[in-house]
Amino acid sequence: MKKLLSILPRWFPPVLLMLIIFAFSSRPSDDLPNFQGWDYFVKKGAHAVGYGLLALSYLHFFKWDRKYYPLAWLLAVLYSATDEFHQSFVPGRHAAITDVLIFDNLGAFMVLLAHYYHRRKNERK
Repeated sequence: MKKLLSILPRWFPPVLLMLIIFAFSSRPSDDLPNFQGWDYFVKKGAHAVGYGLLALSYLHFFKWDRKYYPLAWLLAVLYSATDEFHQSFVPGRHAAITDVLIFDNLGAFMVLLAHYYHRRKNERK
């Protein structure tokens, strides 16, 4: 029971981020803002940032342990795939494998990579 109580607070950030991502992807296309000429870049950038933060929150769940970087990345990409599938049921939206393979994947990877190098740099001091 003690172990469960110590794990629950660490689950809060990833669960919160997954709920936020799910809420955004549940919105029909007519309800989404249009950023004119910047629409593609803003929305794809949001994918990268969102899944980068999700991967970082998974790493937080694993107590920032180095050996879990690949698992944090994999969990973010897997959630991305399930969310794209969910999006295929939302009116006016569609599932895009490019979102998973390019934007979500690279967002998660780049944030974890930046965290890794930032951590290494600070450990040397």
